Amino acid sequence: KVEDSQPTPFVASGKEIKATLTKTSAKKYKLSVASENAGLTAAWLRDLSDGFIKFDEDLLRKLPGPIAVEPCSEPDAINSNAAIKITKPYFIGCSDSEGKPLPEFKWEEKESDEVLQTPLNQTHRDLGAKMGPFAGWDMPVWYTSVVEEHLAVRQSAGLFDVSHMGVYQAEGPQASQFLDSVCGNDISALDVGESLYTHFLDPDANVIDDLLVYRRAEEKYLVVVNASNDDKDWAWLNAVKDGNVLIDRKQPSAKTFGKDVILRNLRHKSAGDDMRVDLALQGPRSRDILLALGCDTETKERIKKLKRTRLCDAVVGGIDLVVSRTGYTGEKMAFELFVHPDKLVELWNALLKVGEAHGLKPIGLAARDSLRTEAGLPLYGHEMGGDQNYGVGFAGFRKYVKTYKPWFIGRDAFLVQEANRKQKLVRFRFPEKGTRMAHNGDPVVDKRGKVIGSVTSCAVDADGLLTGQAIINIKDAKKGSSIFIFQSASEKPAIAPALLEHGDKIYIPTMAIILSRFP
Repeated sequence: KVEDSQPTPFVASGKEIKATLTKTSAKKYKLSVASENAGLTAAWLRDLSDGFIKFDEDLLRKLPGPIAVEPCSEPDAINSNAAIKITKPYFIGCSDSEGKPLPEFKWEEKESDEVLQTPLNQTHRDLGAKMGPFAGWDMPVWYTSVVEEHLAVRQSAGLFDVSHMGVYQAEGPQASQFLDSVCGNDISALDVGESLYTHFLDPDANVIDDLLVYRRAEEKYLVVVNASNDDKDWAWLNAVKDGNVLIDRKQPSAKTFGKDVILRNLRHKSAGDDMRVDLALQGPRSRDILLALGCDTETKERIKKLKRTRLCDAVVGGIDLVVSRTGYTGEKMAFELFVHPDKLVELWNALLKVGEAHGLKPIGLAARDSLRTEAGLPLYGHEMGGDQNYGVGFAGFRKYVKTYKPWFIGRDAFLVQEANRKQKLVRFRFPEKGTRMAHNGDPVVDKRGKVIGSVTSCAVDADGLLTGQAIINIKDAKKGSSIFIFQSASEKPAIAPALLEHGDKIYIPTMAIILSRFP
């Protein structure tokens, strides 16, 4: 805390130096060392900041920075009894620890007959939606047809109820450190008003979930996770924060940075006025529709200036919102609106009313899936995680894991996983209409009949053809190449060719063409 001090050693160019560290303001520290170590310390810190020197055998690592290093005329007394904090997961000079290992994180889905409902449940029914179960929630699957709703988003705009998704808040001086510990992407790089896509990994680089992190204020972050993983993610984050689970194989007693961060579940009533749920407005006319609700000139200009992945607080149509220019449909003009659940129905109805003239339609889960599949976007349980336990790199999202960060949960295992990975995700398309749908797990073969991978997703696209995603051998993943898919192969009885008789029927694979990774 500001004005607090602590004794600490650190390693500079291989030399252990005793020091006292004092926090003098929110972003400034005073490091006091003996006079004979002052020159070495200053040079070492400046060179670290500028990224000029090697400080670890892993040359991918770099430190956050740059940092200004200035002389201070009033050093504090130096405590020579300073000890290394062996539960820190990483610091320069850190060596493998043999401390008492923390237990593994274990998660078992709770069996429940309860079907959850969003505040919009009756509204969906009044609109004639076909309802169905999803991740324990009763959700709209479609309202009119998948194709009509898909085209509405591509040509005008669509409105999605995503208020079942998990919405958390991490706040406090250590919020950035904590999120950088549990996320693969670089949280510290976010400015206020920016967001990014990232992943929770376990110590073995297994994907716990993929998510979005939004920086709302200097010490306040919004974290939005998949509805299917909401309870698991909340348990994981709290177990890590409290130091109750294993987070590093090399440092089995390590506890994460940011133990004092405040975690809040913004969908829980305990959040009071700060409660937030998500509503997605996606498509080329979405900004026009949002602004048609009405707002003052300053707010209008602020929303119009939002670039992709940016966000702001705004009162629109008399409703307090967090407006983020993000989405998971592949649309460049798209918004996610975080609103208090008591105002969700009012906002939904108001948007549909003003959006009618712009072609706005309510969109169900089926079109939500077809839109993200067409856009080449992965879904947890299909392109990552799931029965095959695919890692982030398999989905083609390696760039969202920043291994230049000195440490985060799963970093070392992720590097090993990537070094040994032999498969990657491709988008494919069946060139003819009337083709049977492919499903998760369907085998993919090459022209010689050799199995080279499997389908992860498939759905109708804007042209009425079937577009899908599959994870196949890297050497076979060339744009424009033909692959062959056995649709619903697991549901068909197998007959050995030698046993075929006149009149028997066998299923042959259907040709598909590999597309560019993204449209």
